[in-house]
Amino acid sequence: MKKLLPFFIIICVFFLNASAQVNLNGFKPNGAIVSLRQKGLVVSWPVGNSAIGKMVLDLEKGKPLFNSLQMGKPGALKEVAAHLDPAFVLRIGKRTLSPNSGGWDVFFDRVPTRPYTTNVVKFAKGATSVFTKGAQTVVRINGVQCETFSGALEITLYNGSPLFNVAAVVSTPKDSTAILYDAGLISKKETWSNVAWSDVKGNLQREKSAKADPAKNLEVKYRTVIGENKGGSLAVFPAPHQYFYPLDEAFNLKFTWKGSNYLNLIPDFGIGIRQDPLGDKRYVPWFNAPPNTRQRLNFFCLLSTGKAETVLTAVKKFTNHDTYVPLAGFKTMASHFHNEFISDVVLSGKTIPEKPEFVDVLKKAGLNIVKLAEFHGPGHPKGPDSIRLKELDALFKQTKRLSDANFLLLPGEEANNFYGGHWLAFFPKPIYWIMSRKSDLPFETNDPKYGKVYRVSNKAEMLKLLEQEQGLAWTAHARTKASTGYPDKYKEEDFFKSETFMGAAWKAIPGDLSLPTLSKRVLNLMDDMANWGLKKHIISEADIFTITEQNEMYAHLNVNYLQMDKLPNYAEGWKPVLDVMREGKFFVSTGEVLIPKFNINGKGAGETLKIDHSGKAKINMQLNWTFPLSFVEIVSGDGLKVYRNRINLNTTQAFGTKDYSWAINLKGRKWVRVEAWDVATNGAFTQMVWLE
Repeated sequence: MKKLLPFFIIICVFFLNASAQVNLNGFKPNGAIVSLRQKGLVVSWPVGNSAIGKMVLDLEKGKPLFNSLQMGKPGALKEVAAHLDPAFVLRIGKRTLSPNSGGWDVFFDRVPTRPYTTNVVKFAKGATSVFTKGAQTVVRINGVQCETFSGALEITLYNGSPLFNVAAVVSTPKDSTAILYDAGLISKKETWSNVAWSDVKGNLQREKSAKADPAKNLEVKYRTVIGENKGGSLAVFPAPHQYFYPLDEAFNLKFTWKGSNYLNLIPDFGIGIRQDPLGDKRYVPWFNAPPNTRQRLNFFCLLSTGKAETVLTAVKKFTNHDTYVPLAGFKTMASHFHNEFISDVVLSGKTIPEKPEFVDVLKKAGLNIVKLAEFHGPGHPKGPDSIRLKELDALFKQTKRLSDANFLLLPGEEANNFYGGHWLAFFPKPIYWIMSRKSDLPFETNDPKYGKVYRVSNKAEMLKLLEQEQGLAWTAHARTKASTGYPDKYKEEDFFKSETFMGAAWKAIPGDLSLPTLSKRVLNLMDDMANWGLKKHIISEADIFTITEQNEMYAHLNVNYLQMDKLPNYAEGWKPVLDVMREGKFFVSTGEVLIPKFNINGKGAGETLKIDHSGKAKINMQLNWTFPLSFVEIVSGDGLKVYRNRINLNTTQAFGTKDYSWAINLKGRKWVRVEAWDVATNGAFTQMVWLE
């Protein structure tokens, strides 16, 4: 027995050393189970329906990190995949930071036209820790390196779902950096029997998999590629909106890949997500990577014990099948589309289709109202008068023809005259107006064919027209693109202070993978305008050109949920739509997070609440979501400063609905609003409640 004792001690010391690199101090019981093993660890987590997922991680250098991925009922687990490594390719370029182009808010940048590098991100397994964040379990492994970038690999498991996220979280001290990344899972072994994906028409495609298959890029719908074998399927997909840096076009640029020797950089067979560095070959700004910000180069994985069809159906649920779901008491509205159907088809001599493809695409996305921004280039806003009036007449006739009881296609333009920068004009009925006026013609005339015609020569007359016809205007892509510096430059102008100027529009420009929200540029502007003492609102905008079934539309879309029970009839005008916008009775969403109910002490968005001397208030809201939620932020201001109260919601699981109520002190504040964001950086935000 004495001879066995030293050997026993040696074994114990060996296991202690093997697991000593794994720090479990931050791990708290949350339903997941973590156990250490020789040179590795095992994490199990509840995935719903009494099933569990199991991840066996090998921390020995030179061995695949994901030794085994399993799923099933306890005691009856199936191995879905084995011997996988995460892989990342990071492109590093230089950002143009000219103040004239918006600095870090730049869109008009062409990063790939300047020298950049394409690099495999190196991963040398280092010190490891496991910690919990509510219903999430995170494994962090140090040792990620790429040129001047360094950081750690983070694997996040979400209780209640077979969903997990893999992220290289890296930062650089270098200034003026723009980045782009591809990522996926690779293996030296024959891991998959088949690789599957949905084609752009929604049909599942499946190819037998062999390690020798050369890499190819796949044009897919739902941004997903799937590995399939006898034990089940694993889907790889990106954050549905965050991963797509801002472009003017929504072209499908083959955002997934499969095969061996990807980019001649990764010899092993893999499946993954990708970005085309040349984008739409126009303005290609990539992502911002400001110094010392923690950029999350990440992708999601979803496990299933079923075939590819099963897991793809499960993936589609996270984006409601790439649609904006109906919500009682609301109608969905999207704005700012330069499809140029009138110029390119109707007035070009081409055959006018009975059912244009772009209308079908927008209807299938679940949109009830679409506001166009035609004649952005090919039109004649300043005349000649005869051509301008013919263009408007064609626009009005076609939008009326293509509208129905459940879908309003509404005329609109990005006017870009008189006020400065780019801005959108929106009237509650067809209005014939020309953006110029000869001195011998009056502001308003009566045309024998078109009826009332306005001719506008300056900003005062533009304001007069909007007031007279109860129209609205707002800044397009505020503080970036051709609106860099706006609306700040005209915030003291009468037209901006008037009720005809609604505010500005929100789109995910710029892209920054270190932020837990999208487009802080416009959210900050929203707060600034309120602190200026102006009651303005922020509406979402798509700001894209081509609309086709083939395109990756959903990634570039967003929506406004307007508080309306029914759609107006086109022939009777659509003033109710403008009234809701003018009053701030709507919320903005990427689609995955919804706010069906919201009030503060009984007052809803756009309304005014009288706060007593104590400042005490209660925020009540209902949230619906698909991905697990991350946080809610209550944002308020006193006319000078902005205050933020963040409420952690990381105890939520995927696919939920809940009523929340939070007490807050709003003493001295003049306005308040609320944002909600999920783990994939999808979100929604209310308009202001004004305080007095």
